[in-house]
Amino acid sequence: GMRSFAQAAASEEVAAPLRVVQIDGLVVLKIIKHCKECMPALVTGQLLGLDIGSVLEVTNCFPFPSRGSEEEDEADADGANYQLEMMRCLREVNIDNNTVGWYQSTYMGSFQTVELIDTFMNYQENIRRCVCIIYDPVRSGQGVLAMKALKLQESFMDLYKNQEFTGEKLREKNLTWVDIFEEIPVKISNSTLVSAIMTELETDSPVTQGDYDRLGLSTNPFVEKNLEFLIECMDDLSGEQQRFQYYYRNLQRQQTQQQAWLQKRRADNMARKAAGEEPLPEEDPMNPIFKPIIEPSRLDSYLIINQVANYCDQIKG
Repeated sequence: GMRSFAQAAASEEVAAPLRVVQIDGLVVLKIIKHCKECMPALVTGQLLGLDIGSVLEVTNCFPFPSRGSEEEDEADADGANYQLEMMRCLREVNIDNNTVGWYQSTYMGSFQTVELIDTFMNYQENIRRCVCIIYDPVRSGQGVLAMKALKLQESFMDLYKNQEFTGEKLREKNLTWVDIFEEIPVKISNSTLVSAIMTELETDSPVTQGDYDRLGLSTNPFVEKNLEFLIECMDDLSGEQQRFQYYYRNLQRQQTQQQAWLQKRRADNMARKAAGEEPLPEEDPMNPIFKPIIEPSRLDSYLIINQVANYCDQIKG
């Protein structure tokens, strides 16, 4: 017999993993237009669509108003109201108004930040599956469509909720820098009508030498910029490593001090025992050498390594 809608919804809980993000051609053009027009400022906007099985369909989008110089809290409140109002308008004209994530522009692919992770965590509270479309107008000027869809990996989200980025936790969960973001393949789809019009618009005129010349793109400034960023990242990374070395040096020093203190206390206790006195306790929480040293979080170095990998890919490309 027919399964009830409630049963179907309940069994939908264990969803198929996300295989592809399918974006309408018009949405791609809207994202490109918004990101390009506002350069060099970085912008962001809402993605709307449908989450069906292993495909996330993005059928519409709208830009978020860019922040002026006003107070940040005020801008946040205005932004939230704008979003709600926009969703209401879309609902009235019967357009998909189901949020499936957001898009944002990036400069030369430097997007792996704690802010990006926090935005994911906020969205994830209300949406089971959401993606972020990252578009790089500068790279796209090099003749590639620099657009990718990202999501956070489940195993990473669990750790992030508890902010557990100590070496021990990461080893226990077998998590490395590769396990933060997951890239989902992007497929651009057009309606049959759009495809038909595009076929109509295609010209039959032969390609001239001038057309070929326009395709010769100078990559030098692009590679230079990438190398500059790469060097900056390497500096940041060595700074992170120094922080860890400092932590381990302090830890070692503390352990040595604790050992020395313990040996001395044991020797004292032997003497006390011989003299028939009560032995003293073998630890002293009041002593500063027993105060635990906090291990620094490894999240920053993981994010920097992600950026380094990104710049290397771009230079290689």
